[in-house]
Amino acid sequence: MDRARLTELLEAVRAGECSIDAGLERLRALPFEDMGFAKLDHHRALRTGFPEVVLGEGKRPEQVLAIAERLAATDATVLVTRLVPEVGEQLVAAIDGFQYHPVPRLAVRPGRMPAGATRGTVLVLSAGTADLPVAEEAAIVAEAMGNPVARIYDVGVSGLHRLLDHKEQLWGASVLIVVAGMEGALPSVVGGLVHCPVIAVPTSVGYGASMHGLAALLGMLNTCAAGVVVVNIDNGFGAAAAASRINRAEP
Repeated sequence: MDRARLTELLEAVRAGECSIDAGLERLRALPFEDMGFAKLDHHRALRTGFPEVVLGEGKRPEQVLAIAERLAATDATVLVTRLVPEVGEQLVAAIDGFQYHPVPRLAVRPGRMPAGATRGTVLVLSAGTADLPVAEEAAIVAEAMGNPVARIYDVGVSGLHRLLDHKEQLWGASVLIVVAGMEGALPSVVGGLVHCPVIAVPTSVGYGASMHGLAALLGMLNTCAAGVVVVNIDNGFGAAAAASRINRAEP
């Protein structure tokens, strides 16, 4: 239930096109639905602008399918993140409309797009090909949240000319999501080139001393470039959610 759908329902009740009892039935599962093992937050879109997103990691297949089925009963977009391929295949087979993306391990069921205009394009950059699972998680989630999204991949600082070849695209973006592992230098370079917000995403890519992404995280937190903010290691979803809020045109 988002603001637009709730407004439509209240206007229908006021106009006599929907009875009070029918309206109450449609609101019956609000603000959340208790499934025993999960409490689905059907008010999330009304509060934050986008429905609840399901973390597939750590859940049993039957739990993922049950939650996804209940969310799919609405006309909202449904996202399931960190979903292993076997469960992703089960989800696609069990519920119409789901698409599984194996690189970011993400399942999407497109639905009613969030209301409201955006300021511009969310541009997702990756330092290397090994960062694609996190970069694609950010890109697909940002698209599902109603943003125009562009991608520039494999433009890390070991070959800086590759990045500079896209400077017009960098300057034209509304928000940048910059994904990098190893030493995590790319967001600092990008932050010194653009005027828009830069969301840095450290990945757990790198050799021994990268410490599974900690080196990139610390490097990004210590950036000297103004306007760069940092999310957690491998958190493409969190970067996309933040970028969507920044990119939303309405106050």
